[in-house]
Amino acid sequence: MADVEIEVAGDIQTPQQKQKSATGLDFLQLPQLRLNNIGYPQAHEWIEHRKANIRPWSVFINTSNIRPPPSFPRLSKRIVRNIEYFQSNYLFVFVGLVIYCLVTSPLLLLAVTASLGTCYKVSQRHAKQELMVLNHKLTLAQVYSLVGICSLPVFYLVGAGAALFWVFGVSWFLITLHAAFYNIDSVLCPGEDELNSLVMQEV
Repeated sequence: MADVEIEVAGDIQTPQQKQKSATGLDFLQLPQLRLNNIGYPQAHEWIEHRKANIRPWSVFINTSNIRPPPSFPRLSKRIVRNIEYFQSNYLFVFVGLVIYCLVTSPLLLLAVTASLGTCYKVSQRHAKQELMVLNHKLTLAQVYSLVGICSLPVFYLVGAGAALFWVFGVSWFLITLHAAFYNIDSVLCPGEDELNSLVMQEV
């Protein structure tokens, strides 16, 4: 019998594996939202920009950098620098408090879900045919505003005002507390504290 040679050629592509974060805090990352596919490219770009500017959570919650401010002028500068550096992380903290407030308030969660569902249904109908009120064509933003105005009484009945004040109050307290006591100089200018202590000892 004659030997039969079969040539096998081609490139074998191995599936790409997701790189694991060194911090082990992947669950804190924002989910992938494809808002540009449903007509919101600006919102998609803003979310991608916020995600790109999130600082490592291991740095954000590093307790070794928690130190009281040395003076009041340094305190104000520290707060401003922390807010500029950790602004995306602070936004994530705010969103987390909003989600916590919705989960712990079933009626508020139901009202928000109903309002968002109405906006989604109205946007689908608006894509097929523009809505008219008194022979005036409404834009999508005007339709959303109308749905929001109609939802205000429901939000008032389920206690959305108290929940909103709670979220803003707790967010302001936590963010101000972190920004006031987190020594941002140890992150942006490592070694500066040791240099200052040496100078103080020599003096």
